[in-house]
Amino acid sequence: MLQKPESGALPIPQAEGKDGGRDGETQALTASQEEAPSPLLQESSKEDLGAGREEGAAEPALTPKGARTLAAKALARRRAYRRLDRTVAELVQFLLVKDKKKSPITRSEMVKYVIGDLKDLFPEIIARAAEHLRYVFGFELKQLGRKHHTYILINKLKPLEEEEEEENLGGDGPRLGLLIMILGLIYMKGNSARETQVWEMLRRLGMRPSKYHFLFGYPKRLILEDFVQQRYLNYRQVPHTNPPECEFSWGPRSNLEISKMKVLGFVAKLHKKEPHHWPVQYREALADEADRARAKARAEASMRARARANQRAGIHPW
Repeated sequence: MLQKPESGALPIPQAEGKDGGRDGETQALTASQEEAPSPLLQESSKEDLGAGREEGAAEPALTPKGARTLAAKALARRRAYRRLDRTVAELVQFLLVKDKKKSPITRSEMVKYVIGDLKDLFPEIIARAAEHLRYVFGFELKQLGRKHHTYILINKLKPLEEEEEEENLGGDGPRLGLLIMILGLIYMKGNSARETQVWEMLRRLGMRPSKYHFLFGYPKRLILEDFVQQRYLNYRQVPHTNPPECEFSWGPRSNLEISKMKVLGFVAKLHKKEPHHWPVQYREALADEADRARAKARAEASMRARARANQRAGIHPW
């Protein structure tokens, strides 16, 4: 059961609003999103971290009291980001549960049961929840009436707009969305991810690996039995680990059916960045695209050669 977020105001840095459509708090939160990593993949670039250290080094020396104040503010910001991320994840689960009844969902319900005293940040929270619903679960959040702030979910968007991949997973958009999330995590972690990292990502999505979920059943069983057995994922024990640890990597079916560039594009959308923001993964994805193009060209050339040979031999395809 979803719980109402803990009480206490969210300490958001203040900024002067220049956009007439947003207030100062929302502008400050939007501007701060590049500091706060996505709650889904938790992948921050080393360049960004390095830039932060250089900026900090340029500041004058602080007194002990000033250092404590600065540390307290930084801790408050981190707690604020974590609470906001948790609220977005809870709202996503709340909307998915409410959609099972196919009844419209009102803003007042979302505020009462999930958002609570963060209601001033409702536009930002609902926007982030809508992105997660679209890219991860394949649902579009539609507002029916502006006067009463009524919303419904429409199950019509295909993650990555790949019909072929969805057909291979039984036409199940949410299952494909979860698989793409795991593949994205693996790709951003250097083509392998520890089992504990995958379970932690599920928790950030509002799921418990061994607890029943109305969309996925038991997520851990889905991943280990379906995705692994269907060869979308490889699962093996990491050598020389004590206690033993296991890791996931892309399986042969994923390498054949899902391009790394599309997965990187999916990750980029979640982080509101361009794919080339991650140069190592971007170069690898470009190489993968080139390999796929060459393989496709060879297959087409082989088909044309067979067709010409059949034509000379008087064999017709019909």
